Amino acid sequence: MALKFTEDHEWVLLEGDVATIGVSNYAQEQLGDVVFVEVPEVGADLAKGEELAVVESVKAASEVYAPIGGEVIEVNTELEDSPTLVNEEPTGGGWFAKIKVTDSSDLDELMDEAAYKSYVEGLDE
Repeated sequence: MALKFTEDHEWVLLEGDVATIGVSNYAQEQLGDVVFVEVPEVGADLAKGEELAVVESVKAASEVYAPIGGEVIEVNTELEDSPTLVNEEPTGGGWFAKIKVTDSSDLDELMDEAAYKSYVEGLDE
């Protein structure tokens, strides 16, 4: 399945009933060099819109929100030692958490890559 995006620049990749979540390339560019990432606890039950992670960069600290609700089943522990993965591979190795999805209809509100690209281009005008 293709990536889906939120207006807050999170991305979701759904594989079966598991959603991998991270931030977009645009978001990491806005953040600047990431120096610290706090991910949720495995087993945490998150509602859509709840804080999923905190990202600190040389510019600011920012919250990352869950674009979809569910139980956290895995977190990217590599970010503890290598927070720069968020900058280097925002839609790859820089993912934050995997969530077992409780309501897949949450995905209906997300943008596909073409819509997200258009959305971001509008922000830069």
